[in-house]
Amino acid sequence: MREIELLAPAKDLATGIEAIKHGADAVYIGASRFGARAAAGNSVDDIRQLVDFAHPYGVKVYVTLNTIIFDSELSDVQRLVEQLADVGVDAIIVQDMALLNSKLKIKKAKLRLHASTQMDNRTAEKVAWLRDLGFRQVVLARELTLDEIRDIHERVPDVRLEVFVHGAICVSYNGQCYASQHLFKRSANRGECAQFCRMPFDLIEVRGDGAEEKVLMRQKHLLSLRDMNRSNELEALLDAGASSLKIEGRLKDVAYVKNVVAYYRQRLDEIFSRRKEYCRSSLGKETVTFSPNLAKSFNRLATNYFLNGRTRDMANIYTPKSMGEPVGEDTELHNGDGLCYINEEGQLEGFRVNRVEGKKIYLSNGNILPLTSCSSSLRKRFAITHLSLYRNYDHQFEQQLAKPTATRKVSVRWHLRDVEDGFVLRLIREDGVEVEQHFPYTHEVARSSQREQIERQLSRLGDTPYESVEVEVEMTDNWFIPGSVLADWRRKTVERMMDAKPQKEESEGPAPVANFSPLPFAISHIQYLGNVANKVARQFYLDHGATKVDWAMEVEHPKGEEHLLMTCRYCIRYELGMCNKLKMEDGKLNSGTLFLRLADGRRFRLHFDCKNCQMRVYSV
Repeated sequence: MREIELLAPAKDLATGIEAIKHGADAVYIGASRFGARAAAGNSVDDIRQLVDFAHPYGVKVYVTLNTIIFDSELSDVQRLVEQLADVGVDAIIVQDMALLNSKLKIKKAKLRLHASTQMDNRTAEKVAWLRDLGFRQVVLARELTLDEIRDIHERVPDVRLEVFVHGAICVSYNGQCYASQHLFKRSANRGECAQFCRMPFDLIEVRGDGAEEKVLMRQKHLLSLRDMNRSNELEALLDAGASSLKIEGRLKDVAYVKNVVAYYRQRLDEIFSRRKEYCRSSLGKETVTFSPNLAKSFNRLATNYFLNGRTRDMANIYTPKSMGEPVGEDTELHNGDGLCYINEEGQLEGFRVNRVEGKKIYLSNGNILPLTSCSSSLRKRFAITHLSLYRNYDHQFEQQLAKPTATRKVSVRWHLRDVEDGFVLRLIREDGVEVEQHFPYTHEVARSSQREQIERQLSRLGDTPYESVEVEVEMTDNWFIPGSVLADWRRKTVERMMDAKPQKEESEGPAPVANFSPLPFAISHIQYLGNVANKVARQFYLDHGATKVDWAMEVEHPKGEEHLLMTCRYCIRYELGMCNKLKMEDGKLNSGTLFLRLADGRRFRLHFDCKNCQMRVYSV
């Protein structure tokens, strides 16, 4: 039986707690520094509180330390790692190889290591190398297909594979995007991405010596991908070898996390009910007071992104903003809803529903639309030929999520028996873990039956993580035990259970690191794409077979007039039906060079590696 982990984001302590209540098996959260979302930092004390809340449910807490690190920061990282170990986090997610060096005492801290997707993990060779270095779990690149994930699992079966299933997508392979650093001095590898890929561009074709220039598209979001939604592919992912299913979103609010986590929890539980070879990796059962609906949370429309191969539905070139859910004739609208559509100029427009009365929608701008033919009325009013209407804010749904919406309880059984000098109380958790307490107490025969009172007192578990499903009483006589005494015994036994470890706990610390694991790369020259920002990481690569190691762009900007800013599996030509491998309507192949142009005139050359089906974006 393989344990499957639903891994949820936590912007902060409150969001992490709600993720757990709604069904997460693990959460990942940023520390105060060194996380790939600089705006989502948390104190060590908040992380400690999250660990204390999570562990009674068997839920793990991972901390993201997945930025590159400068020399001046190494001692700070060391102190932070030791503090995180002291508060009991289960693993750290890292990018910088300096964290493997013995000087940083990761082994002493006894923390498990997970390889961030920022390490650009695309192949079985890379995953096997990371395993040999001590990584227990590897976050795979989002771009991999089911077959590629299966191949990695079959070739490296002893590493847990973490796969993204939902949320925003970077257009470049993670860790291989330098646009923000190059243009704005805000490094994506330092958690400060300026989201260059969400900007509008002109698409320009240049032929010959550059004299012939043609604008193919104007001010469209050509690099802005839709949001990932693999909710219909979960079973296939499990069969391919994924063990951790990851929801993106450490900048998302609590309502988003509640809705998305609850939805995936329900889908996974349905799979586990049929497929007994899989089970959840944490404890408890959730009770949710709303109907989860992914379309009601922030989304830029949906794509399963290469999971079943290349398709032409990966980008939303009209807007990087949330589109929400399609509005149909039977959609029930509410006062305060937000509606939007793409107008004739290809721009997103939106408006607020002021109130709904009968069959009429009163808009905040004073217009009135018939409820039964909203889309057609908008087409007529705004002279739009083709229009799809979306609700990107469901006021009633958001109000519902603003309230307490879930509880999570771990099933336990009680067993009380008498012994010569008192009583023994045993508490058995649903995973078989048990704690036992001996309480000396004088035996005194009661005047009335004590069973009902014992069951009632021991079942009063209140706001603890536990829910009593059985109370077994095994006594030689009808002994009297006051309710206050039983309550005290119950409290002390529950406190011991709160500290109990899982029945099968992973061994602590990273796996043994090989003395020499040669780099799984075809080249021995590590260029700026290797993201080496400190001397410890540089020495690491030299020790493992590199003959030359360049500094990261954040340390030393590479020389030359043109630089590789993005490496993408996504292809603009394919998305727009211009791929040379596809038969075009006019039967002609593309022969010109394509450029993206920002509104301020800056250009970026596109290079298409058709053999490997990749697109690269270069500075000009």
